[in-house]
Amino acid sequence: QVQLVESGGGLVQAGDSLRLSCAASGRTFSDNAMGWFRQAPGKERKFVATISWNGGPTYYADSVKGRFTISRDNAKNTVYLQMNSLKPEDTAVYYCAARSTSGGITTMPDFYEYWGQGTQVTVSS
Repeated sequence: QVQLVESGGGLVQAGDSLRLSCAASGRTFSDNAMGWFRQAPGKERKFVATISWNGGPTYYADSVKGRFTISRDNAKNTVYLQMNSLKPEDTAVYYCAARSTSGGITTMPDFYEYWGQGTQVTVSS
């Protein structure tokens, strides 16, 4: 059974940092792009960041560019999201996602076949 398990969320103040982790089990994703999405209350799920299978190409939403960094450790089957200079508008449930095929990075959620259960990030002003 394939599972993606996020951790690292929490309640922080504006300007603080958090590091989210997503540990995969059940299969390796070392040949697959992975990504992070987020969903605020009452809003649709939105793309945050994606990383290629080898950690090379990455891509970010404009709203997080320069503040968030996505990375991965294929030996640990884990992807990370370092979030700095957090803002109240970053408050959301953050989801990890993985592609099942060897396609490249993409911002489209429909291209990710595996999803975690989400971790809450709350940023107070």
